[in-house]
Amino acid sequence: MKNIFVWLVVAVIVVGGIIWYVNYSAEPQPQQSSITVALNTQNNSGESGTATLTDSGGKTIVTLALSGAPEGTAQPAHIHTGSCANIGGVLYPLVFPVNGVSETTLDVSLDVILSQLPLALNVHKSPDEVNVYVACGDLVQ
Repeated sequence: MKNIFVWLVVAVIVVGGIIWYVNYSAEPQPQQSSITVALNTQNNSGESGTATLTDSGGKTIVTLALSGAPEGTAQPAHIHTGSCANIGGVLYPLVFPVNGVSETTLDVSLDVILSQLPLALNVHKSPDEVNVYVACGDLVQ
C-alpha cells in the first residue's frame, strides 16, 4: 500500500510538471512576416521599385523604395482597393515618398490587409498631378 501511494505521488508530480511546462514555459513569440510588392512603371514615368509590407506587433510597416523618382518631389502613395488594371478607392494613405523613399506605419496587421485583397499600391506623379500614376503593384499572397 505504501508503494502505491509513493507511485501515485510521483505520477501526480510528473503530470503536474508536464502540464506546467506545456502551458507556461514557452510563450509564443510574435511572428514577423513580410511581403514585397514589385512597383512597375506606369505612363512612361521611368519609376519602378518595391514596397515591403512588414507585420510588426499588429501594425504594418510599409517601406517604399523607388528608382527614377524626381529629386525633392513628394509623391502621393496609397494602398487602393482593386488592382493596377482596375484601381479602386484609397484604403490606406501612405507617407509620400521623397527622392523615392518613405516609411509608413499603419495601425492594422498585415493579416488584416491581406484579408482585403485584391489591393494595389500606387504612386502618383505629384500632389498637383494625382491623376497621373507613375508606379503600381498588385498585392498578392
